[in-house]
Amino acid sequence: MSNSARWSLVALVMVAALVVAIWPRGEDEASSYDDRFGQTGRTPVGEVDADPSTLTALRADAALEACPEPGTAGAGAALAGITLSCLADGTPVDLADALAGRPALVNLWAYWCAPCAEELPYLQEFSARAGDAVTVLTVHSDPNETEALGRLVAYDVSLSGVQDPSGRVRAAVSAPPVLPVSVLVRADGTVAKVLPQPFHSVDEIADAVDEHLGVAV
Repeated sequence: MSNSARWSLVALVMVAALVVAIWPRGEDEASSYDDRFGQTGRTPVGEVDADPSTLTALRADAALEACPEPGTAGAGAALAGITLSCLADGTPVDLADALAGRPALVNLWAYWCAPCAEELPYLQEFSARAGDAVTVLTVHSDPNETEALGRLVAYDVSLSGVQDPSGRVRAAVSAPPVLPVSVLVRADGTVAKVLPQPFHSVDEIADAVDEHLGVAV
């Protein structure tokens, strides 16, 4: 083979490799987040119907705070019409009513999210620091409730939370497809800010709450 032929072959191989690299990916190569939320039309990852006895045991181990007592939500509440199950005991929670009357930080997370694992203990500390001034509610955004409870035990986090297997909260507040996401909700139920980022300290959380909700803690 002549030198010119060899160089032509090398050039052809390089062009082919470039085409493969930039060629649009099909549905089977969708991102793991989209797969988990079923956005490609597949069944979401996780256990939708966990064994009741397993959940009971895990709830006892987790000893989570009870979900907020319901109030009366205003007409413009962003989470109106969304009822989810409380991670602490499985009871239904109307989110708009549960958050009515007090500023809130609603944190979307999932058991498979590494930044969430770092952030959740800071949210626990912030909740203790804020007391009754701010409601802190976690939203587990994956169908696998058993994994959620197990991780909360491992993280030593006992915040009140709800189970959101189909990402209804994320859709209601138009949050981007990332985790964690913190949604700052005013006392009237309207959304002050959606923060698609992890917090790295309690002070970061306090600064965000002060800036967007006007509550200094």
